[in-house]
Amino acid sequence: MITNLATRTSTTADAPERRRRPFRVGRMIRYLLLLAGALLSIFPFYWMVVLSTHRSAAIYEFPPPLVPGDRFAENFTKVMDTVNVWAAMGNTLVVAASVTFFVLLIDSLAAFAFAKFSFPGKNALFLLVMLTFLLPSELATIPQFLMMTELGWVGELKAVIVPSLAGAFGIFWLRQFFQNSVRTELIEAATLDGCGFFRQYLHVAVPSARPAIAFLGMFTFIGAWNDFMWPLIVLNDPDRLTLQVALSQLQTTHGTDYGMLMMSALIAVVPLILVFIIGAKQFIAGITDGAVK
Repeated sequence: MITNLATRTSTTADAPERRRRPFRVGRMIRYLLLLAGALLSIFPFYWMVVLSTHRSAAIYEFPPPLVPGDRFAENFTKVMDTVNVWAAMGNTLVVAASVTFFVLLIDSLAAFAFAKFSFPGKNALFLLVMLTFLLPSELATIPQFLMMTELGWVGELKAVIVPSLAGAFGIFWLRQFFQNSVRTELIEAATLDGCGFFRQYLHVAVPSARPAIAFLGMFTFIGAWNDFMWPLIVLNDPDRLTLQVALSQLQTTHGTDYGMLMMSALIAVVPLILVFIIGAKQFIAGITDGAVK
């Protein structure tokens, strides 16, 4: 009897262990899959770094090089000698920072009005804003260029900044966030306390929507930093080229030095990595809050 009792006790104790074992295996499989996905996502960036340290012919080698070479300083020097990188980076920083600031200001004001206030034509106006999603940006290129020509702005950085001062995506994104995160009772209480629209915006709406605003700010900054087509069309002054346009000059009709090209890509992406590292917490919070809402 004692033996049977011990056997049953051992079997009962082992049962939870057997139930937990598949869970641990499943969790390990998920971790391995996530790790594989992360490595696949990081590999293109890693290979760009590797190729930036090799000669141009390394891209055609088989198997391709997977460890850094010894030409990093040489490729970096060649890029700096060929393109005025620091001036172009300064121009790009001015454009990206200006566009980000005004997009956050204008889009958040419009989104707050759409989310929490009633006025004639509100729904029709919001529908009109959303319809701009259906229009490809390339469709506005010719009208925008003609407008910049009439204003005499061709070749100036403001020709890149002004057309991007507001966007339908930012208005839609923040409107959805304001509707769910800003309680109507707070707006009514602020109104009873004598707060006007702008004080309600500054003291009620903005503090409640910081993650969403941070996400939109990073999203806008990255988009403005990487913009290529419109600056290529409207900027014709070599001293006012943005970074992406300036680095495109490394590709010539006489051949492409892929070591230089990868080095230029690395130079262009490093500031974005720093921006993401600084704002990663708010960026992820903005995504998750939007998903939960």
